[in-house]
Amino acid sequence: MSEIVDVGGPSSEKLASLKTIGHVSYLLHTVVAVGAVLPGAQASVTLLLIAFIIDLVKRGDAQGSWQESHFSWRIRSVLWAGGLYLVTSWLWLLFLLPGWIAWGLISLWFLYRVIRGWVALNNNQPMPQ
Repeated sequence: MSEIVDVGGPSSEKLASLKTIGHVSYLLHTVVAVGAVLPGAQASVTLLLIAFIIDLVKRGDAQGSWQESHFSWRIRSVLWAGGLYLVTSWLWLLFLLPGWIAWGLISLWFLYRVIRGWVALNNNQPMPQ
């Protein structure tokens, strides 16, 4: 007779709670990403910071589960987007158009990552590392 061994991963209740947190985080990311893409619909960076802090704090709770990859995915997305915005910010000083194009492309990339991650979360699939 085989035995079920607990490998120390989160319980099913904890996984359900983490999935809810993931949905909230992806929602906040989506609001910010859509606001960045649509002119005149700028969302507060505060929403992104709230989602980022939640992801940092709760990532350890997901350790050893498929949801851990989603926390890392969201954290990396924010860090990369923030870094890219920072690196391209000097383009706004030269001319308006290059800065607008660069930030528009970064925003579209960020929106793509948010949508891709949220779809995978909804399908209970991990994100690539």
